Amino acid sequence: MRAARPYGSIGRVLVTPTTRAALAAEVVELVAARPGRVRLVLDGPAPTRPDELADEIATALRTLGRATVVVDAADFLRPASVRLELGRTDSDALLERWLDEPALRREVLDPAEPGASGRVLPRLWDTRSDRAYRAAYTTIPDDGVVLLHGALLLGRGLPFELAVHLRMAAAALQRALPDELLWTVPAHVRYEEESDPAGAADLLVLADHPDRPAVQRRA
Repeated sequence: MRAARPYGSIGRVLVTPTTRAALAAEVVELVAARPGRVRLVLDGPAPTRPDELADEIATALRTLGRATVVVDAADFLRPASVRLELGRTDSDALLERWLDEPALRREVLDPAEPGASGRVLPRLWDTRSDRAYRAAYTTIPDDGVVLLHGALLLGRGLPFELAVHLRMAAAALQRALPDELLWTVPAHVRYEEESDPAGAADLLVLADHPDRPAVQRRA
């Protein structure tokens, strides 16, 4: 397991404004610099639009000849009988019970490990129908990339080579979310406080204004 990175340590912090396109390009450079298979995690609440960033990065990587499979963490949630056992708006359950971590490891992250089979299942569970997708397995080459995107993903011990955390403060999240999703805010607050996603990330992005992000680094 990788050690946490020193974003929480004492030192000078550099915040560099950027654009969505430049951010995508920086992540592509990080991946391209690594030989072999890469498991990349894009972690951020829905208003930061990690799905759109994932698509941009995947397109650029494929242009460079790196076969890329994009995986949405929302396709690896537990069945409703487990996920919603404590109700539909339980913020602790959202953090602790919704993601099917064993399935995500078994079907995606472990087989995508450098040297493993490379045979991954891009999606598993359809939450709208509450049944399994009839998805086919795909095999990524030895220099391929698995790009996992979603929210509340870091600090769980999931295996990966690179991670980007799109941080949105609670106040910004409350402004950005529709009323029916405001119940999720406490889960994100607790996640930032307890799971230290910034410490697990290779790249920390301040995304209170998703169209005007900034990269935070230690000097």
